[in-house]
Amino acid sequence: METQPFVEKVVALFKSHADAPTADGMTAYMRHQFVFLGIKRPLRSQLQKTLWTLLPPQPATAWLGQTAEALWQLEAREYQYFAIDLLDRYKKQLTPEMLPTLEKMVVQQAWWDTVDLIASHLFGALVAAHPALLPQMDAYAQHTNLWLRRVAILYQLHYKQATDFERLQRYCLSNAADPDFFIRKAIGWALRQYARVAPEAVQVFVQTHSDRLSTLSRQEALKHLG
Repeated sequence: METQPFVEKVVALFKSHADAPTADGMTAYMRHQFVFLGIKRPLRSQLQKTLWTLLPPQPATAWLGQTAEALWQLEAREYQYFAIDLLDRYKKQLTPEMLPTLEKMVVQQAWWDTVDLIASHLFGALVAAHPALLPQMDAYAQHTNLWLRRVAILYQLHYKQATDFERLQRYCLSNAADPDFFIRKAIGWALRQYARVAPEAVQVFVQTHSDRLSTLSRQEALKHLG
């Protein structure tokens, strides 16, 4: 199916289930930064099952990128959530050529609700499959855009024992002085997640660099370590 007809089907289906009172609540929760149709996750998941039946088992990678970008330009936030779910469903087909699309999805209409999923699900899968992209993560960690830096800090969130802790430490320290809440929170979250498999390593890192890490980062990192 071509991109435009598919996107039109998505729009028609989602609009037919719009709920204004629910949309108002969702908009308020996101500090009125985005427009919502009022479709919460459980219902959206059900609607997406219908849309999956329209697609072949392995859509072309180029089609995935084009469709995700088209969805991203639509006003309602649910379309952006669906774009992420679409790429996540076919993440084994993501290639380095998808990097410009993923970057657009990070920096355009950026907020934690989309960036965190893109980082941990999409970039996480892409970099694991294509380690040649690690220098790009290094560049993101130093980027002027805070959301790309958050991606660098969080892309290993689900790597567990496969986490490159040396790289994570570098990213945390290079961003430790940033006063932004979303960077400080990301540092703590990434360390807390790795502490599930290497608690002593995280504890030593936090203690060693307690003078550089913010209170928020330290508290988040050690939250489950007693």
